[in-house]
Amino acid sequence: MTRIAIVDNEKLRNMQEKLYIQSLCPVNRTGKECIRIDGNGKLTIEEKLCTGCGICPKAAPLAIKIINLPEKLKQKPIHRYGENQFVLYSMPTPLKGRVTGVLGVNGIGKSTALRILAKVLQPNFGDWTTEGRFSDIIPFFKGTEAQKFFEELDKGVITVSYKPQQVELIPKTAKGSVKELLKKVDQRGKLGEVAKELQLDGFLENDIREISGGELQRVAIAAAVLKDASLYIFDEPSSYLDIRQAAYGIVSGVKPTKAGINIYLGGYLKEENVRFRDAAMKFTERPPMESRRREELTSWKSISKKLGRFSLEAKEGTIYRKDIIGVLGENGTGKTTFARMLAHVLTQDGGEITKKITVSYKPQYIESSNETVAEALDHAIQKYAAQLITPLKIEPLLESRLSQLSGGELQRVAIAACLQKDADLYLLDEPSAYLDAEQRLVVSKVVRDFMEQKGATAMVASSR
Repeated sequence: MTRIAIVDNEKLRNMQEKLYIQSLCPVNRTGKECIRIDGNGKLTIEEKLCTGCGICPKAAPLAIKIINLPEKLKQKPIHRYGENQFVLYSMPTPLKGRVTGVLGVNGIGKSTALRILAKVLQPNFGDWTTEGRFSDIIPFFKGTEAQKFFEELDKGVITVSYKPQQVELIPKTAKGSVKELLKKVDQRGKLGEVAKELQLDGFLENDIREISGGELQRVAIAAAVLKDASLYIFDEPSSYLDIRQAAYGIVSGVKPTKAGINIYLGGYLKEENVRFRDAAMKFTERPPMESRRREELTSWKSISKKLGRFSLEAKEGTIYRKDIIGVLGENGTGKTTFARMLAHVLTQDGGEITKKITVSYKPQYIESSNETVAEALDHAIQKYAAQLITPLKIEPLLESRLSQLSGGELQRVAIAACLQKDADLYLLDEPSAYLDAEQRLVVSKVVRDFMEQKGATAMVASSR
């Protein structure tokens, strides 16, 4: 396979557009069926017939990608999710007695590789029409250092404990207190020690459905650690990520920490001759802000709130116009509760918020609906396309429904939805969740530039 085709049929608006794209294909004009439309109206591209002419991606740039593969990748893949869908090449191999990090941008296949290692996903080696078997991975790595590892993993000599990426699904399937649930998986008899190390003691008696996102993440890590295994796999222990934003992934060789970070920032694997980012990530300096007379926007005095066993007290503080304020703290310390009181979403039990101001609030947990992105961001499209839509890369999502978006896509749309409103204060609660390092830098710049242009105030609550 010299190239792969990625087709997002959700972004192809109607059958007329699909038929038009099909009619443009030079291979189809010769009588062969390179671009075809199946009985369900789904447009697919036969990669073996595709010449890489680039005509169909130009006709539908938001829906179709044709990617010519590097020489290194002209080999059988480890896994593919379906026709014209994501492809994973190669696998990371853990080293005995060592901690191995798997670093990469969103959608590069980290979770896919880890799920295969955990035997949660069976590799199909590019044939998505048949059910794969884990044992088939052994001949794939025959003659390499990885062969023995996969043999022992297949025979059960190496046992695995796996923390999945989507920990937010746990409360939907598990019921009971945190302590009760962790006792069920404590094969090593170290619940007390692990709870202390991960600072779970403060909410061990709480129901699993009542704890914060960060607390839930720590509970999931504890559950994995408490199992008796020889290989512990932690998928995104600090965030929740997706796989829908890329075309293929490749696993590089093991790198020293410093070299690995520099390669990640640079976006280029020299040995594999693979570029995974259009441009290197750079951190630029800015001149200091000019001194100015500060005008008070709002303030609070001795506000308090009690929610179950949790209580918050904020003695006194002031927010000034044109400030960008960061509220930084550990999970479960009340950042979201404080933000919700300032946003008038939650009423304080005591104390006073001195001035009534207009607040635009992006909550920590974002709810989706059947509304399209274009409908949700109508004002931003008309007025702030250059400031919000373009830098946040929302244009390809406009025809999609909110319910169809991945976590990272929904987060970017929610940030734009918050900023498009006219307000005195913009409150963004955990805007970096679901985003990778590159996207977080973009969001930071968007918020800063937008506040400067509007002369508005922003408060960003984050656990990191």
